[in-house]
Amino acid sequence: MTPYLAFAGLGVFWGIWGATLPLLRSQAGVTDGEFGTALLFVGAGALPAMLVSGRLIDVLGLRVAGAMLAILGLSGVVVAGAAADFATLCAAIFLVGAASGATDVAINALAATVERNTGRPVVSRSHAAFSLTVAAVSLGAGGLGTLTENLFVNFTAGAVASLVLAYTVHAWAGGRPAPSESPKESAAPGPLALSVVPLLAVGVIGALAFASENAYQSWGAVLLTDEYLAIPAVASLAPAAFAALAALTRFLAAETARTRPMTTVVLGAVLATVGGVVVVAAPSLWTAMLGIAAAAVGTAVLFPTLVSYGLRSVPERSRGRATSAITSVAYLGFLLSPAYVGFLADASSVREAFLGVAALTTALVALVPVLPTLRRRNLL
Repeated sequence: MTPYLAFAGLGVFWGIWGATLPLLRSQAGVTDGEFGTALLFVGAGALPAMLVSGRLIDVLGLRVAGAMLAILGLSGVVVAGAAADFATLCAAIFLVGAASGATDVAINALAATVERNTGRPVVSRSHAAFSLTVAAVSLGAGGLGTLTENLFVNFTAGAVASLVLAYTVHAWAGGRPAPSESPKESAAPGPLALSVVPLLAVGVIGALAFASENAYQSWGAVLLTDEYLAIPAVASLAPAAFAALAALTRFLAAETARTRPMTTVVLGAVLATVGGVVVVAAPSLWTAMLGIAAAAVGTAVLFPTLVSYGLRSVPERSRGRATSAITSVAYLGFLLSPAYVGFLADASSVREAFLGVAALTTALVALVPVLPTLRRRNLL
């Protein structure tokens, strides 16, 4: 239960964040260009925090996840109170990125540890809990924002929920000591003596997974608007349906992803590739939606399965740093994906840009055999 609560806490923040971005832009009084630049500071803050937080987790233990979740919740209140112009907006968003990056590493390490100790598909279900929470909270935050038109109200409500979840995660993660490591683990070298290269390999493949997933989330509504002249209410179906299907798939496929990870990743990537091709060839809006739905189901299983597979043989004392290595590299795909699709769209069209997204999942299929090879050589 603890990892699910932790991922729900992350979902609370990002559900509010996505729903209140228009209010944040208005409060800061910035142009669209300035706002887009400011949002880049999410990544600028997240990446260094992800690299550092893993070592902190290994030293202080998994209960750090609760503290990081609390800081993330409070960072929203800081944004609401401090974002008054372009400079303060950038600084506040940098704080959000750092808090989110550190939290992401901590809760993935927590989920991987609980999965290892219980033998249950915790990582995939935890990511599903995140998706469901984002969908539900964004709707509530949107309604609250419409009623109050006050950024501070939304983020304060979110901070209260985050603090409650953070306290629970902190107490439960610290109150359940992990079982002793096996003699084989005790004799195993530290994480970087294991070689960082295999972890980076998982991260690179994870970056392709993240990039393809974020492409649909970021550009799905634009596709329906530009290519099929959809009204906003219809265009919004693309990201909403994508998130809902991703959450459902992660719940339903969780056990298969744990027991047959490479098969799950390959089938997911193939389905996502087919979805991308359908989007490019779609003669109508609803055919395009079918392609987006196929991509949602396919991409949903990729990153959680890769995290679970990449961390399951890592000794517990090293899991924080191993999680940092994987997630930091994978996060680059998430950051670069919108720009990648935008570049392709400028060169051709939004519809044809999704052929480039299909190319990412095709490359993922080609690279996946590297991981079992590394495992057979006892490198992963």
